Amino acid sequence: MCASLTGIAIIIGRLFYLQVINAPAFIDRGQKNFTRLELVQSVRGPIVDCRGALLATNKPSTDIYWQGSGGRNLTQGQIAALDKLANILNCSYSRENIAYAERRYQHVLLASDISLEQLCRVQELFADYPHIAVKTNYKRYYPYHHSAAHIVGYLGAWDSNYMGKMGLEKICEPVLKGEQGIVVQTINSVGKRLDAKESKQVMDGQTIQLTLDIELTKLAESVFGAHYTGAFILLDPLTGAVKVLISRPTFDPSLFLGRISSEVWQQMQEYKPLLNRALSATYPLGSIFKLVTMSAALEQGIVNQDTAWDCKGYVRFAGRNYRCNMRQGHGIVSLEQSLALSCNTGFFHMANYMPIDMIADYAYRYGFGQKTGTVLSEQQGLVPNSAWKLRSKGERWWPGETLSAVIGQGPLLVTPMQVARMIGSIFTGNLVTPRLLENEPLVTTPLAISQATREFLQRAMIKVVTEGTARAIGALSFFEVYAKTSTAQTSALEKRHLGGKYLEHGWFASYFKYKDNSPLVMVILVENAGSASIPTRLAREFFIKYRSYMDNNTYKNSFMS
Repeated sequence: MCASLTGIAIIIGRLFYLQVINAPAFIDRGQKNFTRLELVQSVRGPIVDCRGALLATNKPSTDIYWQGSGGRNLTQGQIAALDKLANILNCSYSRENIAYAERRYQHVLLASDISLEQLCRVQELFADYPHIAVKTNYKRYYPYHHSAAHIVGYLGAWDSNYMGKMGLEKICEPVLKGEQGIVVQTINSVGKRLDAKESKQVMDGQTIQLTLDIELTKLAESVFGAHYTGAFILLDPLTGAVKVLISRPTFDPSLFLGRISSEVWQQMQEYKPLLNRALSATYPLGSIFKLVTMSAALEQGIVNQDTAWDCKGYVRFAGRNYRCNMRQGHGIVSLEQSLALSCNTGFFHMANYMPIDMIADYAYRYGFGQKTGTVLSEQQGLVPNSAWKLRSKGERWWPGETLSAVIGQGPLLVTPMQVARMIGSIFTGNLVTPRLLENEPLVTTPLAISQATREFLQRAMIKVVTEGTARAIGALSFFEVYAKTSTAQTSALEKRHLGGKYLEHGWFASYFKYKDNSPLVMVILVENAGSASIPTRLAREFFIKYRSYMDNNTYKNSFMS
């Protein structure tokens, strides 16, 4: 009798524990069995060029998921179904990951972007199977592949989703990605969905429109081939709109949507295709810097527009010969001709009256040594002065170093975009902030150089084309072109014979106009070209193609912002 009463008491106590004390836990568990929250991913916004051409968009992808239902372990039937699925989808799966998802009501991606044939086979064999879910997701797609990659950027995987890792994909991430939605699902005890209600509406990402012209970019790429290393820029000097920005070598953003092989990654480390050489690499400038030196000399009254020199091929200073680019000398050259012929002698004479801090001041006025203000990451470069030398080297600045500085050699480092901005300012009187996004405001800073000096520089830049180092352009009479070329040393001259990285960089910078179309600034940098003749030839090829392009397109001005 006592034993029976004891047994009944134990049963009653157990029932009380389960139904009263532990009831909330069982109610919560029961609710989980019937209610599931599912996140609905937003569709990423597209990136388009100035005319609406898709640079980054989305392609529908049919994906297969395993949906967990709260089971403690995978059953033999579930394992058999997974094996059959793996065979159909030609994929592998982790039994541990699937079992974990099964216990926690989670879903796991088994295969993405499956074919129509595979989809039909899955639907045929697993039509009512509660653990298999077919979803249409959207995969990022870059129609122009390598073109404009350094502006558009790429996505990287993060916590089973993708987010911007570089370029505008990263900078505009909050606008592009939108906001995910939430759907509350009602399911039965075996995981079959009975009902679904939207709890939070999904908000797709917004469209980002660029100032870039992809057709003009393709035209420039046809000239500036993949075998070159360097940068090619077309900038509207009035609005700051960047129409073309090419950095070589480049990459295909689609690579980062999947796993990258070690071989491909090693090549990236060696050739640095992710480096945006137009903005994030700095280079010695060479003779284009003479525009800065000449500005300082004119503004400070060291020379006037009628100044001339007798170039004998060198200038003797402190027991050393400083050579002109023409060893036998140019003879008598005017100030304009000294720029057109890239004669160093006159600039060496100017250096005797120009302290380095004066030169640095005018370099800053033209925007060197500071970031241009573009939305993309960029370097500020280096403008050397006496304080920099003392701080970085612990030494004073020597007068002999100024002779190198006035012709753009020495420690000076610039980005191609800084050069484009400087060239434009000579013609507009303003330093413009480069714009990559169509909705960016126009920002300009007045150039602290007189109009008289700017007009003189313009006349000298015409002579560069008509009788100077860019004579190959002069024959193209259908263009209005102002230019300056540079051959910038990368190492000591005695190492030049080794070739490769010891060769000089070649620069071509110009302001040009064709018919009644808006003017553009062009900057071409070719790393280790050996001279400026290569970028000058590329510029000539581009001008010829640009003429045909503009004459054969009715929209002509439509790409101009």
